[in-house]
Amino acid sequence: MKGAKLIHRTPSAYEYPLLIKQLLHTPILYAPGQEIIYRELVRYTYRDLYARINRLASALTSLGVKPGDTVAVLDWDSHRYLECFYAVPMLGAILHTVNIRLSPEQILYTMNHAEDTVVLVHEDFLPLLEDLAGKLETVRTFILLKDDSESPATALPVSTEYEEMMAGADDSFDFPDFHEDTQATVFYTTGTTGDPKGVYFSHRQLVLHTLSSGVALGSFKEPRLQSGDVYMPITPMFHVHAWGMPYLATLLGVKQIYPGQYEAERLLRLIEKERVTFSHCVPTLLHMMLTDPLAREIDLTGWKVNIGGSALSKGLAMDAAGRGIEVVAGYGMSETCPVLTISILKPEMLDWDMEQKLDVQRKAGFPIPLVDLEVVDDTGRLLPKDGKSAGEIVVRTPWLTQGYLKS
Repeated sequence: MKGAKLIHRTPSAYEYPLLIKQLLHTPILYAPGQEIIYRELVRYTYRDLYARINRLASALTSLGVKPGDTVAVLDWDSHRYLECFYAVPMLGAILHTVNIRLSPEQILYTMNHAEDTVVLVHEDFLPLLEDLAGKLETVRTFILLKDDSESPATALPVSTEYEEMMAGADDSFDFPDFHEDTQATVFYTTGTTGDPKGVYFSHRQLVLHTLSSGVALGSFKEPRLQSGDVYMPITPMFHVHAWGMPYLATLLGVKQIYPGQYEAERLLRLIEKERVTFSHCVPTLLHMMLTDPLAREIDLTGWKVNIGGSALSKGLAMDAAGRGIEVVAGYGMSETCPVLTISILKPEMLDWDMEQKLDVQRKAGFPIPLVDLEVVDDTGRLLPKDGKSAGEIVVRTPWLTQGYLKS
C-alpha cells in the first residue's frame, strides 16, 4: 500500500520463520512426561517423542535424504506416523502421506508423481508395494514398519527396519532454519475426474492452521480441545494430516492415543481404557462404532467428537447425544488444510435445549479465526448470512493450498 512503512530491522534482528519445529517448544517444556500411546503396543512420553524425532532425522539423513526430497509413508495411524509428521519436514524434506485407500494404479501414479525417494511401509502393505516396485521410478530405499517381533518375508528390497534404524541413530539433531514457505507435505485428492491431484502445504500454512484451530477449539464454550484432554484421531493420518489435529494435540501437550487400523471394538476399548475425551471422524465411522454391540457396554459420556466429511444426520446426532457424546460438525476440504468452520455455539445458544443445540452443531458452523468466508450467487454477488441463501463458497485464508503439484 502506498505510503505504508515496513518495520526496520537492526542487523542483529532475528527474522523468526514459522516452521513446524517451533510447535514442539511448548509441549517439551509443559508436558515432557505426558504419554503418547500406540494401541496396546507402545507407550512413551513427549520427552521420548522428541528424542525419536531427532533419531529419525539422523537416520534419514544417513540414508541420503536431503532438503527437497520426498519421503513417503504407508502406515496405519501410529506413533511412527506422528514422528514422521515432524522429522521429515523439519529436515526440509517433504512428507508424502500416501492414501492407502486408492487403487494400486492410483497409488503408483501418486508415488511417481510426487517423486518419492524413501518409502516407510507397514508390513500390511508389503504385498501392494511388491507388485508396484518395478514401476516405481524414483524410490531408492524401503524402510519396514512392523508391529510384531518377527519380520515378514518379502520380495521388496528393504534396506532396514524402523526400530533397528532408530536404535542406531543419534538422538541429537540440529534442525536448520529455512524459509517458512518451504513445502512440508503433499497428499493426493480424488475429488475431481482424472488422475489424483497433489495438494501441498508449507510450514507457514501448517503452523498458522494449527494456531487458528487451537484458538477456535480452546477459546469458546463448546467445543473444546485443551491440555487436559485425551486425544485419539479417527480420521486417517494420510488424509489432510488427520485434519491437522495431531499437530495441535502435540502443541498442547495432550495425551495422545493412536489406534492403528480402525476396528470398532479396538477403538471402543481404547476409549474406555485410556479415557479418550476428544476425537474426529466422518459420520459413517461414528455410526459404525455406536452400532457395535460393545458400545452398549461402555460409558461414552464426555467424549467430544468433531464430525466432517459429510452431513451429520439428526438421528445419529441424537443417538450420540443420548449417550453423553458431544458431537459438533465442521467444514473444510483437502485444499483448505482442511478446517474452515466449526459449529461453535454463540453465547445466547448455550442455554438452549439439547435438540436446539444439535440443530446448530450439525451444521457447518462459523469460520474459525483468520478465515474470510462468503457465499455468492452465480454473478459473484454476496448473499446474506441468513442460514437460508444458497450459493457458491468463496474463501481466503493463509493456509489455502496455492495450487496442485506440477500443475
